[in-house]
Amino acid sequence: MNKQRYNQQLLDFIYQSPTPFHAVRSMREILGSSGFIWLPEDAEWDIKPGGRYYTVRNGSSIIAFIAGHQPGIETGVRMVGAHTDSPCLKVKPKPELNRQGYFQLGVEVYGGALLNPWFDRDLSIAGRLVFDDGEGLLDQILVDLKRPVAVIPSLAIHLDRDANNERKVNPQTDIPPLLFIDPDKSVTDFREFLVKELFSSGDLPEKARILDYELYFYDCQKPAMTGMHKEFISGARLDNLLSCFTGMQALLEAGDQISTMLVCNDHEEVGSISACGANGPMLQSVLQRLYPDPALLTRVMRRSLMVSADNAHGIHPNFADRHDNNHGPRLNEGPVIKINANQRYATNSISSALFRHLCEKEKIAVQTFVNRTDLSCGSTIGPITAAMVGVQTLDIGVPTFAMHSIREMAGADDAFNLYRALKTFYNYPSMLMIQEA
Repeated sequence: MNKQRYNQQLLDFIYQSPTPFHAVRSMREILGSSGFIWLPEDAEWDIKPGGRYYTVRNGSSIIAFIAGHQPGIETGVRMVGAHTDSPCLKVKPKPELNRQGYFQLGVEVYGGALLNPWFDRDLSIAGRLVFDDGEGLLDQILVDLKRPVAVIPSLAIHLDRDANNERKVNPQTDIPPLLFIDPDKSVTDFREFLVKELFSSGDLPEKARILDYELYFYDCQKPAMTGMHKEFISGARLDNLLSCFTGMQALLEAGDQISTMLVCNDHEEVGSISACGANGPMLQSVLQRLYPDPALLTRVMRRSLMVSADNAHGIHPNFADRHDNNHGPRLNEGPVIKINANQRYATNSISSALFRHLCEKEKIAVQTFVNRTDLSCGSTIGPITAAMVGVQTLDIGVPTFAMHSIREMAGADDAFNLYRALKTFYNYPSMLMIQEA
């Protein structure tokens, strides 16, 4: 696959995936069309050597794998990890706000969102609904209104003269999106209103009753190739759908001799503690079904490597002082190895050396990120996964600007080179793990 085709498919994937539920649905469609077989978690699994499979939990986390012909005790499992969720605004259970003749929705902030960029954007709503169909049966659907239905208007500079000097956002009072004019307060139940909207579009039966939902606002603007020479990718949810897509594309091109796996967890942005998060039992349960004997699983994990792919902070030309001078990754100069002395990243000298070795083989430049020592460091699913299953782990990612903003920015070369690196990782014929001393 060439760079132009890869980047266009990446942009299409992100646009079709406004929530983790939609991202997993998109991945299931792509995997299924490429011969991967769905394994429901509540069914018996019949795994055949060379077979391609995937399983899903909560509709928002997915694990896909190829069962290699070679024994796992000899080759280990080559794993790539990413996460499906991104910081955003989540609709509250009782969200109705009728104020000054306008209908608004109360929201919670999901994850560590950068809030200022959410103002004055064309917003839509997407997520999952669970409903009674009117005949006593429960069902669920994914919804995406697609069109702009809301906005969070800024306060005019004339009413906030200090806005350009000190702009603080109160998440309770300042960010409820405005949906429409309703001077008579005719809408008092958002769920009933939503049923009418979705019935008119053919998405819900007329007698449906929404019992609950997980709905999120998102920016309607499509991701795009930007820059004078189209050297950048700009869009929402690059953190971390870029890594999900890259890992999936690399897995699609993996061979069937060595066992390979892609793990895309939900809830990373809020700590990963859930049934489908990295700090939950999903990956462990899949590995146990592949290697039921505990001693064998331990031995396989000691031969395995997890590459945790999650975006890195590129050095910002306007704020270069926020970086360590020797560890400021630049866009389009290669994927980044992420290192932290306090285990916020799981990289060590062995996992880093293995990745550098692979990239040297493919002539892919590699960069390094270490946070300023006087600034706190974020984290990934890498350390969590390493602790949960005992696997050697490496944290990497493409350098990014405006991480956790409503619209982020990365390098077009970096996304493609990460795909090349992960494809090499999956297909390298003899990944010789460095043995314990």
